[in-house]
Formats: sequence, structure tokens, C-alpha cells
Amino acid sequence: MTNDLEIATRVRPVGDDLFEGEVPDGWQQGRGAYGGLTIASMVRAIEAFADSSDRTLRSLTAELPGPTLLGTTQIRPELLRAGSAQSTLTARLTQEGEVRAICVAVLGRARATSVGEHCELVPPELKPWREIEPFPLRFGAPTFTQNFEFRSDGPMPLSGSSSARALGWVRPRAAAAAMSGASYLAALADVWWPALFARTTTMSPVATVAYTLQILGTCEAFDPELPFAYRAHTWALRQGYFVEQRELWSEHGELLALNQQTFAVIK
Repeated sequence: MTNDLEIATRVRPVGDDLFEGEVPDGWQQGRGAYGGLTIASMVRAIEAFADSSDRTLRSLTAELPGPTLLGTTQIRPELLRAGSAQSTLTARLTQEGEVRAICVAVLGRARATSVGEHCELVPPELKPWREIEPFPLRFGAPTFTQNFEFRSDGPMPLSGSSSARALGWVRPRAAAAAMSGASYLAALADVWWPALFARTTTMSPVATVAYTLQILGTCEAFDPELPFAYRAHTWALRQGYFVEQRELWSEHGELLALNQQTFAVIK
């Protein structure tokens, strides 16, 4: 058992195109691991397989058809195409011969363009993280949340708010600096409770069925002592599925990643 995010998502090569991971106790969401751990492990396997220091993760799409349970996982990356500036790879995570997660990743070099850079999203307005007390997670919160620190500056879960939004700061309680920036962002994008819970007054179990990540900032290793500003909004809920947009920002207002997830309401 470990509370270190780097150790929990670590993979090891066991063949030319095969890696193994180990899902430790204490990282569950229900009976399986929380999706961010599963996806971050696949990102780390893809990065090790690609072995391209000049190309970093730019986009990732993942599907989670089944829970990743405690114990050993097998991750098999595959190169679909490597161009002059961009590589596209896929990876499958299996347990007991069954696919539990699959993803497609785009790794690319930084590109010089004639159109410059801009960001039309405005950084979230929230109190400095040092001025907000850590949010005490109540009984019934998923097990994995004990490994993260949440400081909420938006509607609290189960508050019956008129808006399905979430806002605050988040950071892991422990994470070695050896963890890549891409896998770190992939994990942190999935730790906050769904913004939908701000509208409800009772808890309903939900599960991520599809996950998309776009990395817009640096992919260098992050200082785990520093938090990310987090903002999310559930756009719509129909027929037991809802779509949520999430954002991760640096403490200084740099947009680092966008994450869209499709959730299923279990009951």
C-alpha cells in the first residue's frame, strides 16, 4: 500500500512491447481503481515505449469499459504512425485476459507558428490556496481521495446548488518528482468529484466511460508541493449519462490541460 502517486502509477517493461503495473490498495473508486490512475499508468507505458524525448503528450482519448482491479495489470502499447513531428500510439490495459482500458495518444514536438499564441479562457477567480482550508472528505467518499488534498472555493458537493460547477485547488499528498508532467496531468484531471454533485443532495455512484485530455502547457515534471487550480462544469445530463468539461491551471494562471469526460450514472 502506498499514498505516492508516482509509485501507484509506475510501470515496468517485461518485453519489447509489454509493460506491467501494480494497482495498490488505497486507490479504489468502488471496486476498481480510480480512472486517473489507470490512464496515467497507460501514459507512462506509452512514453517509455515511444522513447521520444523531443515529443510530449498533446492529446489522449481513453475508454474505460471495465474496472481495473487491485493487482497486476498488463499494458501493451503499439505505434500506429511516427511522422516527422508527431507520433500516434495506442495502448491496451488488460487483466485476466480482458481489456479494462484502451487509449490513443498523440505525441508531438513543439511547433513554431506564424499565428502566435493566445487563450480565450479566463483563469478561474478563486481565493489563494493558502487561504482555504483543506476540504474534509466525509464518510462515503471514494477511497482514493485520501491520497489528495482538496481546497474547494465553489459549490460543495450535495449542496443542492443551482449550478453544476466545481472550483478549487488540488494536489497529491505525495508524488515523486520522477513522474512525467503528462502522466501527472492525466491523473490530476480525474481526482475531483463530478461537478454534477453540486446540484444534488444525495450521492449517486457514477463511472467514467470516456475520457479526453488535451495538454496545452508544459509537460515538464511538476513540483508536487504546488497545487493546480481546478474548474469544472457539467454541461448536460440525459438518459443516465452526463458530460463534464474540466480545466487545470497553474497557480500563476497558465492553462495546462483541458479534460472532457462522459460519465454514466450507475443508479
